[in-house]
Parts: sequence; C-alpha cells; structure tokens
Amino acid sequence: MQNNMSNWISFWNSDHPIYVNARHRDVHYRTIARDVGRYVPSSDAVVLDYGCGEALHADRIAAVAGRLILCDAAPKVRAALLARFAGIPNIEIRAPEEVAALPEHTLDLVVMHSVAQYLRPEETDVLFALFHRLLKPGGFFILGDVVPPHVSPLVDALALLRFGAANGFFGAALLGLLRTAFSDYPRLRSKLGISHYDEADMMSRLRAAGFTARRASANIGHNQARMMFLAQPA
Repeated sequence: MQNNMSNWISFWNSDHPIYVNARHRDVHYRTIARDVGRYVPSSDAVVLDYGCGEALHADRIAAVAGRLILCDAAPKVRAALLARFAGIPNIEIRAPEEVAALPEHTLDLVVMHSVAQYLRPEETDVLFALFHRLLKPGGFFILGDVVPPHVSPLVDALALLRFGAANGFFGAALLGLLRTAFSDYPRLRSKLGISHYDEADMMSRLRAAGFTARRASANIGHNQARMMFLAQPA
C-alpha cells in the first residue's frame, strides 16, 4: 500500500504534464475554489481541503471561511503553497500526518476532491474514519471526482477538450493530451490502477464510516461524468 501511494506522490511532486498550460491550471483551480466556496457554511467555519494540489485560488475559499487547512502529501506542493499563501493568516499548510493529529471535532467542512481514485479502497476507508472523527456534529464531508466503473480515460479526455473549448485552451488541450500519453502518467495508471466505485459501493463505504450520505446532483469542477457525494456524521 505504501509503495503504491509513494509512486503517486512522487508523480504529483514532479513537473508533471497534467495541466496543459498556465491557462488550464488557473481555470481548473479557480473553478474548484468557486465550487467549494459555495459549500462553506459560515464565515467562521474551519475547512480542510485534503489532497488540495496546487490550490492556486484557495484564497477565495479562505475569504469566506474562518480557517482553511490545505493538506497535500507532496512536499514540493506544500512548499509552493507555503510560499504562495504566506501573507494570508487564516490559511494553514499541513502534511497528512499533521491533519491526522488534529483534535476531534475540529472541522466544519472537509473536502476531498480528485483523490479517491489514487487510493486503494482500504486507504479511503481509513480517511473516511479520520474525517468522521475530525468533523463537528453537523459538519459536512464533500467527496468529489469519484470515478465510476464506466468512465474511461477517453471520457476524461473529452471532458478536458470541452473544458478547453469553453475556456480558451482547446488547442493546448489537444497537445497536452498527447504529452500526457507519453508521460509517466499512463504507465503509473496502468501499473498502480485507478480506483473505480459505483454509487452503491461508495454509499456503503460512507455509511460504514458513520456517515449519512447522498450523491450530489453535480460534481465539483469540470468533469460531470464523475460523481460527488455529500456526507454528514450520523
């Protein structure tokens, strides 16, 4: 399990080609920040974005929350986050082990977006139990970008092309898909696998961790072929 995660962390810690250009990276994170911001329950809420990536526009979430904790396993990503948000006092950058050490009932909102596919099912179960412990009664857990069994890389590629056409980087998206095809990403995806879940399986896992949950009508971000779930501690 650890070797599996270490390989993915090494990939995200590198200069990977997932974002086709600066415009794609910016619009991607701007869209996520906009969507997450709509779920922040109050101006004093404590929010955790787990597996946040570069989170270029996390300041937009922090502006509507009391405290924002950004967590990523890749040291290079955390270093960039520390530099980017050093002047914003209500943004904290934490490693996964630091999040695991937080006191129980600390958080009002947990977001884990586009992470579950890179974890084995037993790893997601461990995180669900952690989030259940950290959430306050009445808090919310948003689980986004869950990949159903029928969603293939081709479906994801078409979603990216539509996103590029709508946001001015269609040509770059085409070239970027070619670059990604010859990068380490397909090799890692083939070797390590991507975790897929149908709706019933994910609902069952959330219930087993002590949540009441439902599938949301729309996913955070651009890829609406993937699923999002809204959960609360039971």
